[in-house]
Amino acid sequence: MDAASLGALIPIAALMIPIVAIWTKHKQKIAEMQLQTTAEKAAQYAASNTQLEDRVRVLERIVTDKGYDVATQIEALRDARKVDALLEQHDREPG
Repeated sequence: MDAASLGALIPIAALMIPIVAIWTKHKQKIAEMQLQTTAEKAAQYAASNTQLEDRVRVLERIVTDKGYDVATQIEALRDARKVDALLEQHDREPG
């Protein structure tokens, strides 16, 4: 390679350095976003799993408790929800 060819490569290399740096930062941001998305999904699955486990525990308790009157308890839950709904409605009303 002669000096003229080498002299032409130096400015080209100098221009390539910022382009490579920008490309590298872009790739790093993409990797971080993918990692963050994966972590968020894992947290959502964990929360959902916890809720389902809680619900299963309640159902297990209902089914295994021998002295438990299921119909009465279901109605009590419905009544509690009605009371909660009425209280929320009352809290939202002005005055």
